[in-house]
Amino acid sequence: MFDRGLILTSQAVGRQLAAMPHELYLVRLIHHCTKRPFPGERLWTADQLRNLATIRFLRARNREGCDVYVQPYAQDHNAGYILVDLDCAAPTVLSAMTAHGHEPCVVLQTSPGHLQAWVHVSSTPLPPEIATAISKQLARTYGGDRASTDWRHLGRLAGFTNQKPQRRTPNGYSPWVKVVYTRPGLARCAADLLHSAEAPPSLPPTDSGAGPDRTPYLQTTQSTVIPATQAAAIYRTWMQRWHILERFATPDWSIVDLWVARALLAQAMSPDLVQTILRLGSPQFPRRHTNPEDYLRRTIARAFPFPAPGRGMCAAPHRVPAAAAPASDCSNSTGGR
Repeated sequence: MFDRGLILTSQAVGRQLAAMPHELYLVRLIHHCTKRPFPGERLWTADQLRNLATIRFLRARNREGCDVYVQPYAQDHNAGYILVDLDCAAPTVLSAMTAHGHEPCVVLQTSPGHLQAWVHVSSTPLPPEIATAISKQLARTYGGDRASTDWRHLGRLAGFTNQKPQRRTPNGYSPWVKVVYTRPGLARCAADLLHSAEAPPSLPPTDSGAGPDRTPYLQTTQSTVIPATQAAAIYRTWMQRWHILERFATPDWSIVDLWVARALLAQAMSPDLVQTILRLGSPQFPRRHTNPEDYLRRTIARAFPFPAPGRGMCAAPHRVPAAAAPASDCSNSTGGR
């Protein structure tokens, strides 16, 4: 017997998978009432997922109250696809993403007014910290849900219903997850996103004085005498601004020293003062350096010529005004809206 719903779901699944090709997909079923996953996490190929028997199984679980989530699978890495949960984002968000070279490969409407976008940024698997950093950057730039930026976060599979009670239509029905847009391939500025995640953000503009959003070291004097506590505070400020400890489990402090040196030199600080700050502020300095003073001189030499703000050190893409991020009702890796 002809089953129109089955065919429509099959077509929607096929469109989504064709636009985000991968060897394996992780499928997770979460019951909307109990929040418990359906026993077992399944890994399927695209052909297996498009199989009508598989779709019948998933549709049956969906009717029983399970939401259907999916993610390209790469074991302990991200498969190169970044989920951006555009919950209540601006109507022009997709055109803005395209204009800035961050065009999604898949856009889904998970319920009226709620979108999810997958951005293909790498043809090879990404380390978790890199994928998470890119996801956070895209969420900040385009007003996405910042609670849905984990590298393992799953998105919805098209062609099934959104079982969350708060997403019900006025007549009480669960809305369908619909394919809005597909465009297979890497985003045009994928390489820039990868570079942004692997390097610290662009340098802040020169300012003076100290304050909540200002660097505390900008003084009118260029004396090389500075208290150890102040040097440590200066170094720590840049670490916090670049989220070093959050992004890197075991930072290479020699690289961080170089980044800090470039940042301070770009603020017109004297090389001697920069050396002093590194000597007093760099964690566990001199660490294993047999000749610490020579190491500091070589670090300062490598920092010249320092890049202009917004250029060599990871230029951030032009940002569009971002809507305030709403409170999320899903902040783990069980899936998005």
